[in-house]
Amino acid sequence: MWFLIGFLALVVVEIALLIQLGGAIGLWLTLAWIILTAGLGVILLKGVAMLGSATLGQKMEEFQDPRNPVAHRILVVLAGILLILPGPLTDTLGILLLFPPIRSVFIRLIAKRVRIMTQASTQQVVVDGEWYDVSASKGLDQLDQRGPKP
Repeated sequence: MWFLIGFLALVVVEIALLIQLGGAIGLWLTLAWIILTAGLGVILLKGVAMLGSATLGQKMEEFQDPRNPVAHRILVVLAGILLILPGPLTDTLGILLLFPPIRSVFIRLIAKRVRIMTQASTQQVVVDGEWYDVSASKGLDQLDQRGPKP
């Protein structure tokens, strides 16, 4: 439900910003901006697809941690998707994600959040209980609430 409300709010904000942008710079420049950023997004996605495995393999051969380049690559893909979506807000977020320092801050924030969530989920839970071994020669009918009959 929250996802749907957030999505609808994003659409409304994007339409309002497009109207404001169109009023400020004109229809043709607004359309040119939308087409330009969508083309940039497609170029980014193609570039990540072509160079993705090469740099990851290089990091693995150099015995470096591959998580950081993978996280940066995921954020560049997200930037490309945001640039393809029409609207000034998503374009601004996509352009911001193209800068490595901003991606590094974003990765640190997400890593901190994931670390907190995994620490909370790794706490061990002990369930205390009793069990009885019921072999093939003894059936369940020989058990009562106090345990097996002698």
